[in-house]
Amino acid sequence: MPAPYFKNQKSKKFMMKYSYLSAIVILIVLSHQLARLIIFPAVAAHGSFLEVTPFFSLVEVWNHGISFGMAKGLPYGQWVLSVTSLTITAIMLYCLHKTENKLSISAFSFVVAGALGNVLDRIRFGAVADYLDFHAFGHHWPAFNFTDVAIVLGVFLLLFANIVQSLSARHGIANRI
Repeated sequence: MPAPYFKNQKSKKFMMKYSYLSAIVILIVLSHQLARLIIFPAVAAHGSFLEVTPFFSLVEVWNHGISFGMAKGLPYGQWVLSVTSLTITAIMLYCLHKTENKLSISAFSFVVAGALGNVLDRIRFGAVADYLDFHAFGHHWPAFNFTDVAIVLGVFLLLFANIVQSLSARHGIANRI
């Protein structure tokens, strides 16, 4: 006997949501790993950095801490940070599972992808590989990588989705994103 219609629709949504998540995770993690494999040898061949534009360089930086090098002297740092990242990832996956909002699904997918990419580096190398370096007008931003960009993008998308949801609810407008 065929499954009820609502169950098929529910299964279809489930599969689409997790297929999307998987595609984002694979794309971000592979992009980060490939970038590291290509950029680090190119930087080594040119010295300590490879200038792309007057405000952007490629570098080889191993970040033993978290953002901006914080917590780098922490005993068992790579493991503490990995477990913390995996815990946050599990929370994000739970939130992703509960939401039907397409923008929120994208947001959670980007955060999960970024976190998993950084955890993979931390477990494999004991540090996260950073290679994107921006600097202009005497200011220098700490080096970062594609997974960091995914996390920041995901957080901004999540904030935007929440603002849109809040405004939609306040004004009685159907939220279509």
